[in-house]
Amino acid sequence: MKTVETRVVEPDDADQRLDRWFKRHFPGVGHGHLAKLLRTGQVRVDGKRAKANQRLEAGQSVRIPPMDEAPAPEVRPARAAPKVDDELVERLKRAVLYRDRDVLAINKPAGLATQGGSGITSHVDGALDGLKFDARERPRLVHRLDKDTSGVLLLGRSQQAARRLAEAFRAKSAMKIYWALVVGEPRPSAGTIEGAIAKLPGRAGEKMAIDPETGKRAVTRYAIVERLGGKVTWVALFPVTGRTHQLRVHMAELGTPILGDGKYGGADAFLQGEGVSRKLHLHARAIRIPGMDGNSGGGRPLEITAPLDDHMKRSWKFFGLDEAAGRDPFEPFEE
Repeated sequence: MKTVETRVVEPDDADQRLDRWFKRHFPGVGHGHLAKLLRTGQVRVDGKRAKANQRLEAGQSVRIPPMDEAPAPEVRPARAAPKVDDELVERLKRAVLYRDRDVLAINKPAGLATQGGSGITSHVDGALDGLKFDARERPRLVHRLDKDTSGVLLLGRSQQAARRLAEAFRAKSAMKIYWALVVGEPRPSAGTIEGAIAKLPGRAGEKMAIDPETGKRAVTRYAIVERLGGKVTWVALFPVTGRTHQLRVHMAELGTPILGDGKYGGADAFLQGEGVSRKLHLHARAIRIPGMDGNSGGGRPLEITAPLDDHMKRSWKFFGLDEAAGRDPFEPFEE
């Protein structure tokens, strides 16, 4: 007789919809049957009722009721293993910033998605089989960057390492610092933005907005690194929480949209008549993870810094900025 089962969400399944997680792990459970299990509260996440479109987080517990009533899995022909994009693998190997037995860090280029989705055929996740190096396991994603955001992307080189990294993100002991060029000048020069964020309904696509009533808590700290006469400002950003498009929404809400972010800043996010890239100027500059420096032997914090993406380097040069001026990206947020 089958009994109730509890499964822990692995880092590889983080940010995945509950119904898609079920389809992956229980392919014989149809949409209608799952809807009934959810409606009657037999499937729960962290002990609470859940909806099919709820996005899961690594470490959450999913209650699985006995599946005796579920239809037998449909037998389908085995799919051929996806073809690895060798060119992308080599590109990512050249972008490796750090590697030890537990952690792999790459400098993700702008324009490359972290994971697949509708209409996305080229992404980091699809190239991970080619990034094993000397490890037995395929590296695992533990967080994501937007397609148009460049910078540090961490991967766990084993299931155990991925869990440790994912827990650091969940516990907010991981510190991620972003650099951006914004249009205008934030006032005051440093501060904290608190604005709950929710996904817009309807056909707005994956677009988020400030919504105090239904949104999830979102907190961003910011500090000006260098001013450019009020027209453009170089800022450092520290997302205390990690909501979708959080930095982009918060900077637009402050009245200083990120340069090139037409999605949230509209026409105000672009400079007319300037020889500056129209790409998004947002870069994951550095990450600090406590006790994860496998090369130190002393359990020191792992700190990884990523050079600017090419389009941002050109903009820094255009505006006469010196990347070295922000040599310690954590400094504005040190207590």
